[in-house]
Amino acid sequence: MRVLRLLVIFGAPLLFAAALCRAQTGAGYKVVQKALLGGEGGWDYMVVDGLERRLFVTRGTHVSVFDVDTLKPVGEIEHTEGVHGVALAPDLGRGFTSNGRSSSITIFDFKTLKTLEEVKSTGENPDAILYDGASKRVFAFNGRSSNATVLDAATGKVVATVALGGKPEFATSDEEGRVFVNLEDRSEVVALDSRKAEVLKHWPLAPCEEPSGMAIDRAHKRLFVGCGNRLMVVVNASTGNVVASVPIGAGVDANAFDPGLALAFSSNGEGTLTVVREDSPDKFSLLENVPTQRGARTMALDEKTHRIFLVTAEFGPRPEATAAQPHPRPPILPGTFTLLVVGR
Repeated sequence: MRVLRLLVIFGAPLLFAAALCRAQTGAGYKVVQKALLGGEGGWDYMVVDGLERRLFVTRGTHVSVFDVDTLKPVGEIEHTEGVHGVALAPDLGRGFTSNGRSSSITIFDFKTLKTLEEVKSTGENPDAILYDGASKRVFAFNGRSSNATVLDAATGKVVATVALGGKPEFATSDEEGRVFVNLEDRSEVVALDSRKAEVLKHWPLAPCEEPSGMAIDRAHKRLFVGCGNRLMVVVNASTGNVVASVPIGAGVDANAFDPGLALAFSSNGEGTLTVVREDSPDKFSLLENVPTQRGARTMALDEKTHRIFLVTAEFGPRPEATAAQPHPRPPILPGTFTLLVVGR
């Protein structure tokens, strides 16, 4: 009874102290495993398939697929020139890749990974791609032509092209009929009606600049947007209002949200993973910036194990800037492509 009385009398201070302690000590994430994958070429987005327990990693001309638990290779999707992203439609037995260089979308068998069809995009350089279960459609966002190609996921037929009014970066869906995409050059989010394939709203993201990554908390209708000016802004997906902003590391290119832990993540090319706690739908706390490795800017979350997968490589010296290439990237050293696993 004494313990109970103490908790009743001092409950609020004790809870506050516990929360402060957690904020100070962080969430306890660290790199728990590294796997040298090797191979040539760059990379972009990754996706975890929770059903078949696979990890899809885009590699420029193909997609490498691994067992998400053992990290052993299980297959490849070939001939995806300039591939950026992978979208999965397990209910239809299909998957889709966005191929930037060939401006096409590859449709593959969800189980066997064999290519079924290649569809020409109605825009140039498809980048982000997603499957929206509410409409049974695939949205491929074309970075160079500032529009989206919409496919019937079951047939692979193009059903619409949607003008976006700016350069799309990453996108997500609420699975209730709305799709959201960042416009990098306008610092906006566009809300789309997925069934009608039309723009509903343009929402400004200030103080966010150059938005890239995006994730969603579907239960509370909150979007998490990674910004080039080292912020994560949280957007009410019903109203478009920015409800919070949290500092993150430099060079973000992906975000994730773990609904089981109420944590949001930002993978930063500087070599950190920012972890943010959702205290309430409108209140968020920075927990920690986990050291990862330079270049680890994209990620995938496994909601079953709560582990995060990132990829990067070793780099050579950055070339001198030229008129044709004012911001050259440092070359990737051959054979150094590496998968990082972050957990607790």
